[in-house]
Amino acid sequence: MTLAKRACAKKFSRRSMTSGVTPPRSETELLHRAQALAGLTIGDLACSCALVVPSDPRRAKGFAGVLLEWALGAEAGSRPEPDFMALGIELKTIPVDANGAPRESTYLCVAPLRTTSGTRWENSLARRKLARVLWIPLESGPDLSPAQRRIGWPVLWSPSASDEAQLRADWEELMTLLTTGQVGQLDARLGQFLQIRPKAAHGRVQAPSTDEQGAPSTNLPRGFYLRASFTRAVLASGLTLPASACA
Repeated sequence: MTLAKRACAKKFSRRSMTSGVTPPRSETELLHRAQALAGLTIGDLACSCALVVPSDPRRAKGFAGVLLEWALGAEAGSRPEPDFMALGIELKTIPVDANGAPRESTYLCVAPLRTTSGTRWENSLARRKLARVLWIPLESGPDLSPAQRRIGWPVLWSPSASDEAQLRADWEELMTLLTTGQVGQLDARLGQFLQIRPKAAHGRVQAPSTDEQGAPSTNLPRGFYLRASFTRAVLASGLTLPASACA
């Protein structure tokens, strides 16, 4: 262990991790906090928070997102609400390559497998999480260790009318299959912006669901994901905005 890692590890305590940072009072404060992190590596940020980044990529999965939530003052935790509840802003990290292009689809939220009659796009968890999003790119690649991943320039975004129309159309198409028990018909190719994919560590994990007759059943857990082509356009839109619109 290096001297820097020993210094960080010495300061670490579970209590300091859970105490967190005061939640931001405004969008401007949140954005300025995120902008101040741009250019740092995950190792830099972890050390400033008295943490050590797991060296094994498998153990480090999710670490960067939790670290950024803590450093920025997110307060939702595991609750089904936007990360910055008082501001109604969701935080999403996007693994990107050296050119800033997203490397994969982005997890949005869990997809309900049980009958959810009465749920509409307007009151759905997916829409609440997409209403206002702080996107933070994270450099990623096979040649980078978890600690070497660099934090990119943040983009504070809300969907345009055309974005929301397509997201709604995707959600309604996918939810129709879910609410009628046609889970087996779900395909990752469905949806232009939004798709449903398995969300489990392995195929043996099962979650409660219903079949086409409405009877209790079990199935592989699913989640809503945003396609990389969509998040690529979101990041590009943030780079083309005038500076006044990002402050």
